Amino acid sequence: MNDHRTTDLATSPIASRRGFLLGAGTAGAGLVAGSGATGASAAPVRPRPQRGGVVWLAGDHHLHSQYSNDAMYRIDDQAARAVAGGLDWIVITDHGNAAFAAHSIAPQRRDILAARERHGEDLLIFNGLEWNIPGGEHTTFMMAPGTGEPRALQELVNKFDALVVDARDGTPENKALALDALKHIAAAVRSGRLADALVLPNHPARKGIDGPAELRAWQDAAPNVVIGFEGAPGHQAAGLPAPGMARGRGLYDSSPGQYSFPGYPEESYRTWGGFDWMTATVGGVWDSLLSEGRRWWITTTSDGHQGCGDWVKNPVDQLDQAAYDKTPYNEGGDTFQSTGVYPPPVGAGRPVAEYSSFPPGAYNKTWVGAKDFSHRAVIDAMRAGRMWVCFGDLITGLDVQLRTKTRGIPRRHATLGEELVVAAGTEVELIVTLDLAASVNYAGLLPQLARVDLIRGRVSAPVADPDALYAPETRVVHSWDTVGKSGPVTLTHRFMAEHDGYVRLRGTDGKRSQPGYLGEHVDPAGPAQDVPGAVNPWEDLWFYSNPIFLKVE
Repeated sequence: MNDHRTTDLATSPIASRRGFLLGAGTAGAGLVAGSGATGASAAPVRPRPQRGGVVWLAGDHHLHSQYSNDAMYRIDDQAARAVAGGLDWIVITDHGNAAFAAHSIAPQRRDILAARERHGEDLLIFNGLEWNIPGGEHTTFMMAPGTGEPRALQELVNKFDALVVDARDGTPENKALALDALKHIAAAVRSGRLADALVLPNHPARKGIDGPAELRAWQDAAPNVVIGFEGAPGHQAAGLPAPGMARGRGLYDSSPGQYSFPGYPEESYRTWGGFDWMTATVGGVWDSLLSEGRRWWITTTSDGHQGCGDWVKNPVDQLDQAAYDKTPYNEGGDTFQSTGVYPPPVGAGRPVAEYSSFPPGAYNKTWVGAKDFSHRAVIDAMRAGRMWVCFGDLITGLDVQLRTKTRGIPRRHATLGEELVVAAGTEVELIVTLDLAASVNYAGLLPQLARVDLIRGRVSAPVADPDALYAPETRVVHSWDTVGKSGPVTLTHRFMAEHDGYVRLRGTDGKRSQPGYLGEHVDPAGPAQDVPGAVNPWEDLWFYSNPIFLKVE
């Protein structure tokens, strides 16, 4: 049924490296229609940037394959596309459901092992799941390679996937089952049955069903497993105007449902500059988690099901997910529901503009500072928070150091995800080094960084109310104008360490901004709320760093 061979598509239109623009530009609505490179030919091994004693690896922890009921690419295709998109690591996260549980895990395992063998010098491939966590949203579950992967995946889907065990509704019983599931994963790691695992909720505000109390409870149940969330969703091409999909960026265009957290405002159901409202709001949910001292990190992913502008389509030729499970795709009458896999994609005869995802690495990149090029080093770096995220290759490198500056005190420093411990009254200095874009991105545009913002927050005791949404003492405290600059740029800022806190960074091309959700006094020029079908994501680029913590003794 499943053809595991790799078809060389390099001679077809899909082999185009960057894609092309149709009417894009500042004068009107634009569409980037490109292809994800796929096929047998892999790019030569790229030099990987090293700085601060680590190697910086770009990746994506949320990719789908033909083993998902709404995707189409083979795992080997996704690997080749990722290499072409400049990625060093990916996680295959097919959807949990009854068909996947019954049919997909064994053949998916074979395909992942084959892809690891084929692409091992260029790409680290993790196995995982887009897990329907009971009572919550889709969630990345990723595993370190080992013999325990297929068994752990089968157990998780059979016992704890909400679509398999009928636990989708946000009832107290289902929320309790989610905590049991997370404890199950943590126990599997501790016992050695699973080499390692991480969990990160995907597109957390899209439906409003991942409430602040759930986020906190999940991390409390498995603190070394639940490390953060997808701060900027995939499906960014969904926001392109017609002939694109003309929906919300990230498919954020819904409204509250029965089990949505009632405290979320209407604005949280839209992205802001392509980022989830929880992350984009200075002083919002992300900052409320950080202000407790939680090590809660953000990532970005493609959520790659297809690729906007790809010249191929699913052989079922359906874009409606509900129809997939019912539509026979060959003469034998097989369906995805009875096989758990689609045959390889077929030619579409045109670049498909209405796909919601960009190819892996084309737009969303999560950069991790790993000790070396290995699966274990990537997981360790993610757990440590040594990560930053970027849209459209707005910048190509970032180094952030917070260090003591007071004369006579031995110099100490910390970087992303770390903590600098100092005495009260110590002067500290933040040093930021950025590598600006020197070549065009996937859209054929040369990004220009216009501004970098420094955000500071205060760390205090854990909140009394687990549904707390805001961190009232977090705000933008400094901004640097970078218009017209080129090459590596170094920015500095000094301040006195007076209380426990953290610093984080955000940068933009400056093309779309508005005062932040909590007001101009908190965030004078934050990302603008995205209007479905009216924003070209290539004209609204941002990067965000994870925080550095400051402990004052």
